[in-house]
Amino acid sequence: MKYVIMFTSTPEHDAAVPPEVAQDVYRRVFQWFQDNESVIEDSGAELQPVDTATTVRHSADGPVVVDGPFTEAREAVGGFSIIDVADLDAALALARSWPMLELPGTSVEVRPIVTDYSQFEQ
Repeated sequence: MKYVIMFTSTPEHDAAVPPEVAQDVYRRVFQWFQDNESVIEDSGAELQPVDTATTVRHSADGPVVVDGPFTEAREAVGGFSIIDVADLDAALALARSWPMLELPGTSVEVRPIVTDYSQFEQ
């Protein structure tokens, strides 16, 4: 199944990250993309409705999964990737491994992509 994973963060928290920590996290983000290149695609896509979203958020006890997008206005989408994995569980496992989730104010929204356009066929 194809999903979009959107990487969000809170700008105020981003600004508070010490440069050496940010550099280390970005190094691991680069490695994350290399390690997961087999399931990452290079294209954009229309998303299914927002009520289909599941979000993995930072918590003091580790990443947690919540139903719904719950992306508040103070958060900003910093980027996204389209992935092709077996199911939602695989998409969430990948999202949980996002290196930036160790930083406060970060989350990864996972949303299925619209793939059935048969209603437009004649």
